[in-house]
Amino acid sequence: MVKRHAEEEQEIEEWSREGSDHPHICSVLEILGAKWSILVIAELYKGPRRFQQLQRDVAVVRTQSLTNVLRHLESTGIVRREVYPSVPVMVEYSLTDKGRDFQAALKEMENWAIRWGSGEQGK
Repeated sequence: MVKRHAEEEQEIEEWSREGSDHPHICSVLEILGAKWSILVIAELYKGPRRFQQLQRDVAVVRTQSLTNVLRHLESTGIVRREVYPSVPVMVEYSLTDKGRDFQAALKEMENWAIRWGSGEQGK
C-alpha cells in the first residue's frame, strides 16, 4: 500500500511538472489523493477520535492503511495528532483549521455522488 501510494504521488507530481493547466488541483491531489484520505477526513468532521475508535468507524480501512493515511494527513497539516500523557498513552486525532476548511468541498462531492454515483444517471 505504501508503495502504491508513493507511485500515485509520483504520477501526480509528474503530471504537475508537465505543464498541467490545473496546478491547484494537482496540489490538492497530492494532499487528499491518498486512498482513504477523504473517508478519514469525513469521519473526523464528527469530532476528535482515538485510533481504535477511528478504526471501528472506518472498518473498511486496514490498520496499516489507516496509520499511513493519518501520518500523511498529519504531515500535510490536515490532521492534528495529540498525545496525552497517561497510562496507557492516549493519542487523539482531530482536524486542523485547514482540514475543517475542506468541509464545503466534501459536501459538494457528496452531493455529486448522490446525483451521479451509481453510474446510471449519465447514460
